[in-house]
Amino acid sequence: MPLAVRENTSILLVIPMPTSVHIPAPLLREADARAKRLGISRNKLIVDALAREVAVGADWPAGFAEELLDVTPGVAASVNELVAAVVERRKSKRPVSL
Repeated sequence: MPLAVRENTSILLVIPMPTSVHIPAPLLREADARAKRLGISRNKLIVDALAREVAVGADWPAGFAEELLDVTPGVAASVNELVAAVVERRKSKRPVSL
């Protein structure tokens, strides 16, 4: 069952966004080695690095992030409809039960 987005809840906090990226093998080996030295997962290393990059290079218009936090009933319903459609059409693997 897909997650239900509620009013006044950030969409960014409730919908995981799995993705795939293509990382050159030498860079991936270096990332794995660094994650091991830090005692964290590769995923955490990559997410943290991406978060730092986005924070430094953020050129979003003023108020953009705040707009994402403003979830009205219409937006919540639309997001729930979208998530349901994506889950229904997934072919490669079943949705993760959270």
